[in-house]
Amino acid sequence: MIRLLLVDDQSLIRQGLKAMLELEPDLDIIGMADNGESALEQVAALHPDVILMDVRMPVMDGREATRSICQQFPEAKVLVLSTFDDDGYIADSIRAGAKGYLLKDMPSEELAQAIRFVYRGYTQMGPGLMEKLIASTMSPPKQQQEPDPIDLSQLTPREREVLAAIALGQTNREIAQQLYITEGTVKTHVTHLLNRLNLRNRAQLAIYAHSVFPVSN
Repeated sequence: MIRLLLVDDQSLIRQGLKAMLELEPDLDIIGMADNGESALEQVAALHPDVILMDVRMPVMDGREATRSICQQFPEAKVLVLSTFDDDGYIADSIRAGAKGYLLKDMPSEELAQAIRFVYRGYTQMGPGLMEKLIASTMSPPKQQQEPDPIDLSQLTPREREVLAAIALGQTNREIAQQLYITEGTVKTHVTHLLNRLNLRNRAQLAIYAHSVFPVSN
């Protein structure tokens, strides 16, 4: 039996995939998650063989979740199943360690077969997606752009507090102690800030925080 974890932020999609894939005698749905952070917890607890991963999700998106899963649980295989055929999503997912990238409109029997192939170690790409991946890797690298400015009023009061603390160079533990919240909650706020500001990591977030909350010497 191939042990499957389904990750998608839409309950209807999760339930539909579960009902469809449970018809396959060799596929066992052992768990479901609605965001990347929850997926990481379930991978640690359930040890699935294959994770069927959505891309765009709250809290932690599929690309970041894929990267973390592949680093922490190299025996698990991630197969991305998305609505979006965007070149960037495809390239980022494969770079993160995904074994394939498929679109949600594919026939159920083809999806089941793709899961079996990924389980055996093969890479699976939806029709036309390999060409997109190759084209994106051959294109000249784009100059890194500064994130679009954001009105701080669009952030929650707690997000503004976390951003100000990051500008001071505080760690997650120090922020948690100062604001009387858990480190896990701090990490969630940091992830939200990265997504809202279209930044890739905490280093970029710290640079942005300094520009918004300049720290005097």
